[in-house]
Amino acid sequence: MTGRRRATHSLEAVLAEAIALLDEAGEPALTFRALAARLGGGVASIYWYVSSRDELLDRATDEVMGRLLEDTADLGRGPDPVADLRALSLALFDEMRRRPWFGTYMLRNTGLQPNSMLMFDRLGQQLMRLDLTAKQQFHAVSSLVNYVVGVAADMAQPPPQEFLDSGMEPDRFLAVYAERWRALDPDRYPFAHHVADEFAVHDDEEVFRSGLDLLLAGIRAQAGR
Repeated sequence: MTGRRRATHSLEAVLAEAIALLDEAGEPALTFRALAARLGGGVASIYWYVSSRDELLDRATDEVMGRLLEDTADLGRGPDPVADLRALSLALFDEMRRRPWFGTYMLRNTGLQPNSMLMFDRLGQQLMRLDLTAKQQFHAVSSLVNYVVGVAADMAQPPPQEFLDSGMEPDRFLAVYAERWRALDPDRYPFAHHVADEFAVHDDEEVFRSGLDLLLAGIRAQAGR
């Protein structure tokens, strides 16, 4: 009886190609068949390294997080922990904007994602430098992570069909929507009228940073700084 023949590629190669597939075409594109074709082997060979597609997604997510931890190793060492929180949050957000699939799977399985847990801890360590209770620190880091992941996921959504069908540039489409806001009953929608001009020219990433700064200002105020 012959033994099972081991595949020639490595876990590192499997994860590298999986990440490339995810970056190119998103989560639906990641199948064992597509991955095997890129690796130049059979589908069965991938099972040497991962037991399921879910495990593959978790490990690919953690690999990306490991790279991000290395790239941001110098962040979190400044004199102001709130400024360090901002820098780390922006780095995490930028990675999720670059890789829309990434935030979906972050911290989904901490047993397979030690790097994701390390990033969560690195954020929390900044809060430990502030005069906050453990409960306040946990609520603060959870709110930050939820905000970063939530906004990045929302911005990763495909544009509305109306925009795709219109053939307009994004700024022109926003202007059309702003006109709709201005056409609303001002007695019933006073705020929409008040901010319509801002809506017409807003930038989603600027809005994200503004919201992040509001969260951080609240943390700073709670800590008495």
